[in-house]
Amino acid sequence: MSRTDVAARTRAATVPAQPSVDTTAPWLRTPSAAPGVFRVRPLTGEATASYVQRLADTYQLALPQLLDGAGITLTGYGTPPTVELHLSPAACHHLAALARIPLPHLTRALPRLAPNDAAHGTEAAARWKRLEAEQQPVRACTQCTRHRSHGTTDTAWIHWPPYRLVCPRHQQAAPDPRLTTPIHTQGVPELAAAHLAHQRLLRHPRASTAWTAARAITTRWYDHQRHLTHRWHIRLNQLIAANTHLTTTSSASPALLARDLVIYPETVTLARTLAALPHQPHRTTDDALSLIAHRLGLPRLASNANDPLRTFLTHTRH
Repeated sequence: MSRTDVAARTRAATVPAQPSVDTTAPWLRTPSAAPGVFRVRPLTGEATASYVQRLADTYQLALPQLLDGAGITLTGYGTPPTVELHLSPAACHHLAALARIPLPHLTRALPRLAPNDAAHGTEAAARWKRLEAEQQPVRACTQCTRHRSHGTTDTAWIHWPPYRLVCPRHQQAAPDPRLTTPIHTQGVPELAAAHLAHQRLLRHPRASTAWTAARAITTRWYDHQRHLTHRWHIRLNQLIAANTHLTTTSSASPALLARDLVIYPETVTLARTLAALPHQPHRTTDDALSLIAHRLGLPRLASNANDPLRTFLTHTRH
């Protein structure tokens, strides 16, 4: 389907209503759009710009050409993952029609698609918006992407939730948006095991709180080289050996780029243990520390009044 075909079908589907028709009816306020030829499924959590780019790749068009052919006016320019594409409500309907996916389904898959920009009014419009570093999506699994792109591309960007840090099926991970190539995890089997344990953690009612606390604690340990430094150093070297691109990304060191991945197994273990601890235990804090050390495979956790885990146990659970 060429750009000309898309434009022609869109114009044909938006012929003005006859005078006898009530043009104030709600179902007429959003212009209709022509359905596309291909149905490209979004990845869960995918950035809107990433999905539109994959849709354009399927039609062998540039992203601005695809939007223009679908009757969507694009303002500015940009390239994922540093920017996101914001669509007006009318543009969202045009995109859903072109993609042949109901808008509610598309909105559930694309977390940034939900139309909330009233400034566009009824116009089908799109604009680029720059993202802060902490808001930027990460590179999706290349094999999952190719499977959902009719084989046209292996590049997609996802707002990756922490419980899907690893793709266990294809043994890939992308823990940092500065990485333009995923990390291969075949040589570190404990990462796939941690992914499965994380799925079990999600069933616990305190999963979210426990995960947030555990990640803050293990990140602090990693940055200050405490408790698990030797184990994490070995794991980092294993990842570097299988992913030489970690050493050629000039924006950050391998230790920083792979941090979330390196600490992932222990973060999941700690989160599961914290989630299972009662709010007002009969045990002392030292008992809890001994249990956690055992779960982490350590003989003990060095006693330190300023340790973030001891602080959490002392001030949160009593």
